[in-house]
Amino acid sequence: MLPEPNKRSVVLVVDDEPEILVALTDLLEETYDVLSASSGERGLALLQDHADVAVIVSDQRMPGMTGDVFLARARDISAAGAILLTGYADIAAVEAALNQGQISFFAYKPWDDETLLSMVAQAASRYHLERELQCEQLLLRGLLDNLPFGLGFKEQSGRFIRLNNQMAEQFGRSVEACIGHTEEELVDTTRLESLKEAQSALDSSGRDQQVLQIKGQDGQARWHDLTRVRLDGAPGGAVSGCVSGLENYSILIDRDVTDLLAMEQRLRQAEKMQAIGTLAGGIAHDFNNLLTAILGSLELVMDLEPPKDPGVSRLFHNALEAARRGGALTQKLLDFSRPRHLVCQQVDLRSLMASLQSFMSQGKVPDEIQAVLGAPPVTPSSRISTVQFDIPQTSLPVVWTDATQLELAVFNLCVNALDAQPEGGATTVSVRQAVRPLGLAGNAAHGDVWVVVQVMDRGVGMTEEIQARIFDPFFTTKGIGQGTGLGLSMIYGFISHCGGEVRVESVPGGGTSIELWLPAMAEDRATVASITPVKTMPIAPPPKLQPVEHGETILVVDDEPGVRAVTAGFLRRAGYNVLESASGAEALSVIAEKPEIALVVMDVMMPGMNGDEVARRLHTVRPELPVLFVTGYADFAMLPEGVTVLHKPYTRDALLGDVRALLVA
Repeated sequence: MLPEPNKRSVVLVVDDEPEILVALTDLLEETYDVLSASSGERGLALLQDHADVAVIVSDQRMPGMTGDVFLARARDISAAGAILLTGYADIAAVEAALNQGQISFFAYKPWDDETLLSMVAQAASRYHLERELQCEQLLLRGLLDNLPFGLGFKEQSGRFIRLNNQMAEQFGRSVEACIGHTEEELVDTTRLESLKEAQSALDSSGRDQQVLQIKGQDGQARWHDLTRVRLDGAPGGAVSGCVSGLENYSILIDRDVTDLLAMEQRLRQAEKMQAIGTLAGGIAHDFNNLLTAILGSLELVMDLEPPKDPGVSRLFHNALEAARRGGALTQKLLDFSRPRHLVCQQVDLRSLMASLQSFMSQGKVPDEIQAVLGAPPVTPSSRISTVQFDIPQTSLPVVWTDATQLELAVFNLCVNALDAQPEGGATTVSVRQAVRPLGLAGNAAHGDVWVVVQVMDRGVGMTEEIQARIFDPFFTTKGIGQGTGLGLSMIYGFISHCGGEVRVESVPGGGTSIELWLPAMAEDRATVASITPVKTMPIAPPPKLQPVEHGETILVVDDEPGVRAVTAGFLRRAGYNVLESASGAEALSVIAEKPEIALVVMDVMMPGMNGDEVARRLHTVRPELPVLFVTGYADFAMLPEGVTVLHKPYTRDALLGDVRALLVA
């Protein structure tokens, strides 16, 4: 232990004569805490009980055990400095004790007080200095052995004099096998070239840093940050104040930064995807308004004057079909930026993947996946049956996710893997439990345990440039008409929304591995619909609804004139009295003046005052007035619970269905 500040040193005095003990105690107790013993045996017992004794002052000639024998045995118990008091007749024993290193000083009886006090002070100071050095050595050795990177010290000729196990492992040797060797003698070609390049920088500035890829003992290449620093004692050097003759010692630091670089890359990917998601959401919002106006206008035109010419009618239906498909595509874009139809629950991945394996082994697509994919249905393929599953026999922690979306994600990844192997090859789906990876943090909902689903193939692989873009919306490596480029981006958005991460490793010509990291559950939670389900738009036009019998008054609030006109047109054609407002403030004025208004159909995202704020204000005046929210892109966290939301682009019948439901509620 390091000495405590301001604590007095402890001195043990051993002599068989009581008057000598009293005299020594009187001399020393003003400065030191004094222990006394009348024999060597008693002195050894006191040393066993007092590990903090700094100095021992012992008589040489004592019955039973002489002073030199006592101090020799005391050396096995204590590192205290030793002073031997002796007469002229004991000089031979004193010389032997000095030669054997058992004592630091000796004094003749009768002693000189000042001389003896000086000896005790020097012995105590040396004792404390040795203890400090031992403690520092222990701390530094503990630090050296437990650093998360390799560290080595070299002397002037470049030979290692100290290094830790982490550094020795980089050389593929033990610490003992590295001591006394230069770095040139221990490294391979790659690091040898790095060392030669570093030498010029070391000579000029005393420091060099390089990041290079090195193949480890397991054959895998990893990135290493190599830092070399020369400890120059000259003024202005890396370390000033070195003892003369110790210049040009140096330090080598080797940090494995593979995981840090990967985490930095994932962070950049996440930031890019967040930016793209924000952009995609904004575009989808405006595009949905345009589609609503287009789709609604076409429906109104067909109601006003249905085309009689078959060719014109076909063109109208083609336009309607294209608008509906545009709405479905926009919905996928929104699902990438902010998934809106997830129903999260506790999922047992073993049973989920076993069920998927059962279907795919028969070349079938599970019904729930077929329902999500919609028409046209996915054609079963015998290639699907070739996918191999590696599912552990032991139980895995449950994860918090949407089971159908996870099945769909794995299915899509398998299809992509098969497409990447046009000449055939092995595609494997494996499930495993893993500890928290670097860059992923646990929270209250889950701990450090994760469950990983990996889809791996031996196909054509991807370059780094393609890997950087595979999650971008509309990016695809498939031929024209073979993919929308939204599959992987939707998987990324879905997994991120569930608190997980997607990791990709690929080598051109060497295959691809895509891992879905999902946090394991640390506590039970009830199944919830995390986001309001989205109403899907039918492909075929539904049958027309009958006009209403009572002409209730409905206020339509939307800042987009085209959308407002279509919504009002739908409602007027259905027999309702319709009022229109272009802003939230205008809507509040109209509601205050028109008590006959029975329903408000209101856009959520509007400049000046959003739909949710308008609804809160009007409900302070008319709490019974129902509101139907319509939106092309909205954060549902801003809306009150239990509200009815209609997503753009919507058809006439979807609008009228919600309107009638709210009016009769």
